[in-house]
Amino acid sequence: MTRRRWIADRWNDERTSASLLGDQAQHLARVLRAEVGQTFDVVAGGFLHRATVTIVGEDEVRFDLHEEQEIDHALPVHLLLAVFKFDRMEWAIEKATELGVERMTPILARRTEKHLAQAAAKRVERWRRIALEASKQSRRASVPEISDPVTLKSALGKETSAVRILLSETEQQTTIASALLKDEVTALAIGPEGGWTPEEMALFQQHTWTPVTIGPRILRAETAAIAALAIAGAFL
Repeated sequence: MTRRRWIADRWNDERTSASLLGDQAQHLARVLRAEVGQTFDVVAGGFLHRATVTIVGEDEVRFDLHEEQEIDHALPVHLLLAVFKFDRMEWAIEKATELGVERMTPILARRTEKHLAQAAAKRVERWRRIALEASKQSRRASVPEISDPVTLKSALGKETSAVRILLSETEQQTTIASALLKDEVTALAIGPEGGWTPEEMALFQQHTWTPVTIGPRILRAETAAIAALAIAGAFL
């Protein structure tokens, strides 16, 4: 039987013990009624261990960590996702996590609706909780980092990925598959509803991003993100 997996909130330097805190501890203690001696898989510091429960409390569940288990590593992709309607944004974050994305940065684009841009900063903690739950559900060994929302100019100025790919509705020839390089860290940018402005496209060009297409159809942002990550997962 497959053991349930948890991602520890705290662990010691030797990785001999780890703990769940807060909501995770409450769920395991109250809802699942964990007992001392039960065995689970626990991720601590990016390493997966077989673990046994040693202490059960409503604010902390503690484990002894045993042998290290084999893990699948995150997909080396940094997803720059322009902020769009929150229900669809949450779906995209959940599915991107399931597909293994390593990092996500919400982008405040010129065509991001004003009320969404203003509210985005207050949504980040919810997005991080969604990523945590999706990581556990998909049995990941790490939770993707989700940065605070930033402007496109700021994000592009800090990007260091070797391969930088921009999904573009105007590109017809260069495919995403042809732009990917195996084992190279890749940044992937998905635009807002209405697309990037000419000024933003010029910024991408200035920072040496490659415009690509994923086919002839115009896709919603969340669909484009998932399709692009699925393709990337087959090549990286």
